[in-house]
Amino acid sequence: MDDLGEGIEGQPETLAIEDAVKVLLQGLGEDINREGIKKTPFRVAKALREATKGYKQKVKDIVEGALFPEAGLDATVGNAGGAGGLVVVRDLDLFSYCESCLLPFQFKCHVGYIPSGHRVVGLSKLSRVADVFAKRLQDPQRLADEVCSALHRWIEPAGVAVVLECWHPSLESFLPDSNRKGGWSRVFVRSGSGVFDNVEGESWNDFLSLLKLKTENSTSSWSWSRSCASLKVSSINGQLLDSRMVAAVDSILRCLGEDPVREELVGTPVRFVKWLMNFRNTGLEMKLNGFVYGRGVDSLKANNKEEQLQTEVNLSFWSQCEHHLLPFYGVVHIGYFGFNRVPKSLLRSIVHFYGFKLQVQERLTRQIAEVVSSLVGGDVMVVVEAAHTCMISRGIEKFGSSTATIAVLGRFSADPGARAMFVQSLPNSSIELGPS
Repeated sequence: MDDLGEGIEGQPETLAIEDAVKVLLQGLGEDINREGIKKTPFRVAKALREATKGYKQKVKDIVEGALFPEAGLDATVGNAGGAGGLVVVRDLDLFSYCESCLLPFQFKCHVGYIPSGHRVVGLSKLSRVADVFAKRLQDPQRLADEVCSALHRWIEPAGVAVVLECWHPSLESFLPDSNRKGGWSRVFVRSGSGVFDNVEGESWNDFLSLLKLKTENSTSSWSWSRSCASLKVSSINGQLLDSRMVAAVDSILRCLGEDPVREELVGTPVRFVKWLMNFRNTGLEMKLNGFVYGRGVDSLKANNKEEQLQTEVNLSFWSQCEHHLLPFYGVVHIGYFGFNRVPKSLLRSIVHFYGFKLQVQERLTRQIAEVVSSLVGGDVMVVVEAAHTCMISRGIEKFGSSTATIAVLGRFSADPGARAMFVQSLPNSSIELGPS
């Protein structure tokens, strides 16, 4: 991935985005001079400009010079390269930003074309062209159409086919007061030109057969009414959103080269601020359903003669990285020695309380461990597994990768056997990561 590096520092667009991010942080109740978020405005500006650099890139510059003569091809429609002359590049892992809510979504891109005119294009250019349009605020169907149209124009083949498998977080299911299980909306979109104009034609059948896609359970079109359903109103908990924060997001869109009055973007600032406000620093004390720090142990004691290892695994969470203002999400596993089990609803409340803040994973792990420790008498181990969209979008992590952090207190810090017992009880592949 090309990196803008420090060259953007001090540029007018960067400074304007930094100022807007400071407004957002202050609207969340944060101290913009706090260590940990002091450099967040620049990091956010750098990440957003990197993620939208496609606005300044031209397909012509990528494809020209990468078209090669191929003597085995007919002057009109190719007869080399597979079924019907078809050339296919599969499973391109790419990343884009949703124009509706400004949150990142990930997708697999599959591109096929049938050469003509005695020429083929370098295969790496198919990925680069797709990435040009991914590096813009996007809607999946338009993304597929733009990639298809650009390739057809500059390669001049007999036809182009593009299939996208996209994963967007089901935002409503991750909110603290939701009864729905967190997950992803998977959508399947496609676009074709030339001999692929007929979606029922043989060319499409050949292409999809080569992909071996399982699309029977996927949505045929992108639906923001589902994925962004919880972000449609301009208030949260009955209070109007801060107009300064909404104006700040509007300013960010302009700095990225977008038009905030474009129909698809009109409601985006409100939707993004509403999502962000779920992570505001309220300063409220957590209420533990009748438990009080330091007194929870008495409430949990029973007639059991010996303490036993108690576990609660796969408590899902969704948080916001304080360094880049991008989501990270995953599951929390908690182990402790006690006479009885802490109610699952209570542990889930603790996870939600510390998850729905501007966070870093290490701090989140420690905070959960410390609170649970105060309830059960000190012997606690917490494992947090998470996927970070900020790392995936910047190319540092690959799709399907995750980061694990561990906090141990009391007996677990000194007893390897206790730690091993808890780790062995953990499930495999706990995080729903989208494409893998």
